[in-house]
Amino acid sequence: MPKRGYHHGNLRQALVEASLELIEEKGPTGFTLSEAAKRAGVTPAAVYRHFEGREDLIAEAAKQGYAIFGDLMDHAYAGGQPSALAAFEATGRAYLAFARRFPGHYVAMFESGISIQRTPELHAAATRAMAVLEKAATDLASHIPPEKRPPPQMFSAHIWAMSHGVVELFARGSPGTRSPFPPEDLLETGIGVYLRGLGLLPPDADAPLMRAAADDD
Repeated sequence: MPKRGYHHGNLRQALVEASLELIEEKGPTGFTLSEAAKRAGVTPAAVYRHFEGREDLIAEAAKQGYAIFGDLMDHAYAGGQPSALAAFEATGRAYLAFARRFPGHYVAMFESGISIQRTPELHAAATRAMAVLEKAATDLASHIPPEKRPPPQMFSAHIWAMSHGVVELFARGSPGTRSPFPPEDLLETGIGVYLRGLGLLPPDADAPLMRAAADDD
C-alpha cells in the first residue's frame, strides 16, 4: 500500500487515522506501531514523538470515537423530542448507526481492552457520551413517583448492553449470524418489552416491530 502522507504539523492525527484503518483490518492487537508509521508515511521513530506505545495510540482513537459518539447521541436525543420515548429510542438507534459508520472507533472504544480511566480526556469523553443516554432515561421515568422510579443509571446501562449485543450479533456482519429482522427493529422491540416490564410504558404501547407486524395482517 502506498504511503498516505500527512500535512505538516498533523502527524499525530495521521497516525490515529492509520491506526483506525489497521484496527478495521487486523483488530486492535493485530498491528504494530511500525505498521501504523508505515501507513502514515513516516519512520517508526517519529511515532514516539506523540505516543509511548500502541495502547496510547488506540486510546487516542477511542477518545476521538467517544467524542463523535457523544455528538451523535446528542443529535439523536434532540431530534427525538418532544416525546421522551422517541428520544430514548433515538439514542439506541444512534448506537447502531455509530457502529456501522465508524467501525475502527467502535472497536477501539469497546473491544480493545483500553480502560476509559486511562487518561482524564478519555474518561471525560466517554462520560459525556454515556450521560446522554442517562438523561434520556431520566426524562422517560419522570412521570413515575420518585419512590417507585427505577434508577436511570440502571436501565440506561441495560439498554446500552442491549444495544451492544444487537451490534455484535447482527449489525456488524458477524460470521454465521443472520438477523430475522432489521437490527433497528430488534433493538426497539427489545427496548419496548424491557420498558414495559419496568412499568415505564403502558401495556398497549406497541414497539415498532409489533406495529409493523400488525399492519401486515
